[in-house]
Amino acid sequence: MADKKIKSARAVAVQVLNRCDPEKNYAGPILGRLLHRTEQRQRATDLVFGTMRNRRAIDTVIATFSGRPVQRISPHLLNIIRVGVYELVYAPATEEYAIVNEAIEHTKAVAGSKQAGFVNAVLRQIIRHINNRQIPLEQADTRRTLAAGCEFDTGFLPDRETSPDGYLSTVFSLPGWLITDWLGEFGEERTRRICAASNRRPSIYIRPNLLKTTTQKLADKLAADNIETEIVEGTMIKLKGPRAVSKLAGFAEGEFTVQDITASQPIRLLNPQSDWTILDLCAAPGVKTTQLAEATGEAAKIFATDIDSNRLDLIRENTARLGINGVEIVQHDEILNSKSSIPDSKFDCVLLDVPCSNTGVLARRVEARYRVTPKAVQALAKIQGELLRTASEMVRSCGTICYSTCSIQTGENSGLIGDFLAANDTFELKAQRLVLPSAEGADRDGGYTAILVSK
Repeated sequence: MADKKIKSARAVAVQVLNRCDPEKNYAGPILGRLLHRTEQRQRATDLVFGTMRNRRAIDTVIATFSGRPVQRISPHLLNIIRVGVYELVYAPATEEYAIVNEAIEHTKAVAGSKQAGFVNAVLRQIIRHINNRQIPLEQADTRRTLAAGCEFDTGFLPDRETSPDGYLSTVFSLPGWLITDWLGEFGEERTRRICAASNRRPSIYIRPNLLKTTTQKLADKLAADNIETEIVEGTMIKLKGPRAVSKLAGFAEGEFTVQDITASQPIRLLNPQSDWTILDLCAAPGVKTTQLAEATGEAAKIFATDIDSNRLDLIRENTARLGINGVEIVQHDEILNSKSSIPDSKFDCVLLDVPCSNTGVLARRVEARYRVTPKAVQALAKIQGELLRTASEMVRSCGTICYSTCSIQTGENSGLIGDFLAANDTFELKAQRLVLPSAEGADRDGGYTAILVSK
């Protein structure tokens, strides 16, 4: 029964981190099951994902200033220390004494006084080496200062000049091979910005359902409910301040869908026409499927499928909530075997939002940084190429393929498209667009879109 008592955000965050191995499972569902145990839900969420995003940097701080590698710290103590260090480094508004005191009390409750003494010693040793918890980065010594502006008294980070890949990998807790790849592709300054964007707290954007409302009407409705918003990119709405999206005015009525600005790009670049017959081949959970329906005023014939038949229910849920009736959801094997109700099984357009490495959405899909490897990217590119060939066989003459990823890797994007076009001279590239993750202005994820037309 004690486990069901109201807990602090820190205690819940530690519980989630204890149960989550980011290489094998996801923090979100675990957090969802435990959030009811705290009244500080937004803070608990930030502690979980902030600690996970910055874990390599946090572990470097712990190992450097405690003199003990994290592998030699008991796992049930390590996450208490990690959350404490996350707050010391990345939440400078939180008082040091509050961070340390609660870590001590939490440790006493779960592991006893002796272990609490160890946690206290580690955190206080780290604090002794912090010069300034929030220094302007333009004034910072890069060997001593982490990306949030926390300055230490010792140069413990790789040298940015001589080892930019090691520096960026440590400071932003990203795989070294990925940093090396980005440096070769984008150069140091753009790579640093990508890294910063990959560690940001991502904003929540919503796409108004223009079948039911307008952007301004929805913004006004949210304002009347004391929700501060900003209209960006003409039609998208940025939510300012934490609120449960499902509780917002207009959600139950189907007046909007959560979607990042960059994720909305493929359909906008495609500009689908109302007289088209369209297949969304990798449709679940249906965010882009419903965007197609909204963009064509529900006049286009839209078919949606996904190789994971269990996820087709997500498309049904989304179309039902949004009041979209013009989407036909079809089993994947029916599409491939031409058993569906589609006339001659050829399409004016195939939307191909392929499974990818998620390197453009590392801030939002935190676990991806623990799973992405060169081998995994190569395996995904093979699947993407096969899906692209399948789509090419399903479009009519003069038809269109809209290919999209939430990756920024050349091998999944322009490189793969180039290889396809070299092997398929019946198609030509009409347009392509790579968006890099950004933490500036209207922050956004990264992603790629290519529009291919059958000659």
